[in-house]
Amino acid sequence: MLTEFVRDHYFTTAWFGLMAFVWFGWSQEDPPKRWRPWLGAGSVLGIGFAVWFGVLTATNWDQPSALAGRYGWFGVLVAAEVVVAGLGCLLLARRGASRWLAWWVAVVVAAHFLPLAVLLADAGVGVAGVVQLAALGAAVPRLRATDTTTSRVAGPVMGTVLLVSAVTGAVLTVV
Repeated sequence: MLTEFVRDHYFTTAWFGLMAFVWFGWSQEDPPKRWRPWLGAGSVLGIGFAVWFGVLTATNWDQPSALAGRYGWFGVLVAAEVVVAGLGCLLLARRGASRWLAWWVAVVVAAHFLPLAVLLADAGVGVAGVVQLAALGAAVPRLRATDTTTSRVAGPVMGTVLLVSAVTGAVLTVV
């Protein structure tokens, strides 16, 4: 997105497209009826970016990466994200607060974008994380006032920011 590393740019755009598909999919767990077509469209667009930029990633795999020499740190970051998300979900489930699972996973994913931005030398990844964290934090009062699943809000927040980031990556590719 905002990196000098072409391979990383393509991969991040593809990954954000794929993850937009995933988050829009999760948000279809319990959406308001009027949102369903938009969530489906977001999923389709996300897959489109994932395929398009996945092909570009594969054909540019020999290009340099910001992760060169730091793959171990990348692995530690991803492992920490999975452990924190998993433990938080376990704790929420045991407390009978399973409706908060999507929100919790979204917060962990968004927070992991901040150190990931440093590893990838890509400020765009950090901006996406900050926007997601701000939106997820702002949604808490609304979520507390209802008893619906948090995927109803967390999914569209995450999916939209990721899809906008993928679109930005695509635009930057052709400019």
